[in-house]
Amino acid sequence: MTEYKKPLPQPTPETQHFWDGCRAEKLLLQRCKETGKAYFPPRPFSPFTGSRDVEVFEASGKATLYSYVINHRPARGFEDDAPYAIAVVQLPEGVRMMTNIVGCAQTPEALQLDMPLEVVFEKATDTISLPKFRPAKS
Repeated sequence: MTEYKKPLPQPTPETQHFWDGCRAEKLLLQRCKETGKAYFPPRPFSPFTGSRDVEVFEASGKATLYSYVINHRPARGFEDDAPYAIAVVQLPEGVRMMTNIVGCAQTPEALQLDMPLEVVFEKATDTISLPKFRPAKS
């Protein structure tokens, strides 16, 4: 594996399950047991009730494109990727995630709002894989 030169997330005890799931190519979310509502980003308590009675579950890996911006002036470490889409995707589980769209041209013509997407994982290191989304296969 070539050295990954972009900034990487630093898992914490509260987010470790999410990153372990990504390494296993599973998109793990959390759900409040009182309300049944899913939430993201990971945290040890429900944002709806404040309760610590939460559970981890595997998401479908499907999403739709909610919003995006095409970045033409990348930050340090991302120069080789320009232009690239910084996107917010809506998961059927009810949460939105910030991510990148891969596997298609980074143009307004290719990035249509509400287009169906599916998660893919980019292995950055032996311990970190990043969830990204690509256009769903028919």
